[in-house]
Amino acid sequence: MKNNPRLLAAVLVFVGAVLFSTKAVLVKLAYRFDVDTLSLLTLRMGFALPFFIGIAVYSTRKNHRAAQPVTLSKKDWGGIAVLALLGFFVASYLDFWGLQYVSAGMERLILFIYPTLVLLLNAVIYKEKINRTQVFALLLTYFGIALAFAQGMTTEGYPHFLFGGGLICISALTYAIYLVGSGRLLPRLGTLRFTSHAMIFACSAVLLQHGILQQWKLGDFAPQVYLYAALMAFFATVLPVLLISEGIRIIGASNAAVIGSVGPVSTIVLAYFFLGEVLGFWQIIGTVIVIAGVLLISLRKGKKNSTANNQSDK
Repeated sequence: MKNNPRLLAAVLVFVGAVLFSTKAVLVKLAYRFDVDTLSLLTLRMGFALPFFIGIAVYSTRKNHRAAQPVTLSKKDWGGIAVLALLGFFVASYLDFWGLQYVSAGMERLILFIYPTLVLLLNAVIYKEKINRTQVFALLLTYFGIALAFAQGMTTEGYPHFLFGGGLICISALTYAIYLVGSGRLLPRLGTLRFTSHAMIFACSAVLLQHGILQQWKLGDFAPQVYLYAALMAFFATVLPVLLISEGIRIIGASNAAVIGSVGPVSTIVLAYFFLGEVLGFWQIIGTVIVIAGVLLISLRKGKKNSTANNQSDK
């Protein structure tokens, strides 16, 4: 595998996607021990913060040693802060809140629509054209979501399911906004540097919110809550960020997105074994359709980027 860096990168992205998918399962396990949404999110961010500070220090030093170091302007800091609050603070809080009302498998499926939202946002904000294949992929994806939602409302309890699903849809939208905005900063600042600084802002915002609302009363939970929060912080946050970032560096974001489609499937499998969750027939069909739609968008985008690169080489 050492002689095949692209294969290694694919494995890194695959493992990272599976690790990311454990978050929903760990959240659901922690909720069994009487912990509120904000406290659980604060524990996750608190445990993750030292790691991201270390990554930020490393990436900053690496930038200083570069032949042409990139200096962050006030505008850059402002952009990072706003995107971090949307993509990691608001999105994470809504996601954790929504998981009180929907299954882990359904949560991952809803979040997986973010590539379609990125496509729509780019069309609205940057006037990027949507071709027929992408339109078909969008219709396919949202048809799959509709199927899964229809059965979810009958099996998981309406109206709580609808409320929780709505929260997670908004979470996916705020994360998509983060991705669209970061697309202008990330190439110049680098993945690790941008992501670590964004996560520091987000972690700090969560800690500040808990301090204002609950005075950092985080010492009265069951031991299992701290264990699940720590596992979530490292194995479902820090480690997959590093693995996927390295994989993207080697094989590109589009290829990584295709491999990352394993996420919803791995969440469903993990939720079955650790939570006893079972998706209904139409939810499974909906999952397959959503994955197909997202893959169609990712593959089309990858082809477009490849063509652009070839033209620029010429």
